[in-house]
Amino acid sequence: MEGYLNDLSHVFIGMVLILVMMALGYFIFSKLTKFNDYAEIQKGNEAAGIYMGGKLLGLAIIVGMVSYSTDAWVDMIIWSVVGIVALCLVYIIFDFLTPALHVCEEIEKGNKSVAQLLRSIIVGVSLVIGTFLM
Repeated sequence: MEGYLNDLSHVFIGMVLILVMMALGYFIFSKLTKFNDYAEIQKGNEAAGIYMGGKLLGLAIIVGMVSYSTDAWVDMIIWSVVGIVALCLVYIIFDFLTPALHVCEEIEKGNKSVAQLLRSIIVGVSLVIGTFLM
């Protein structure tokens, strides 16, 4: 019975840490965009939802892969933060390399094609980053 309680406590701690990392990621990601992600999503802007969902999915991939490969909570937190930073850099680099695209403006206008492209890039990069961190 003691083993089950110990396992259950580890699941609970892991869930709390994952939620904290996701909230931190959401906060940081939303600061990178030149529009209010939350307001756009509330207005029904599907492109903003796709884009934010892609960022959070990418972060979840990284956190999941890190969680799978380590038993240490501190390592999970550190590598999750590294994942957040990496995803932020991907956005900044993509925005820099495509100056004619005006990523934030396109997403704010509801351009789902740009959001889908960014989501694919973020998920792909997350899989690579997660693999490196395992």
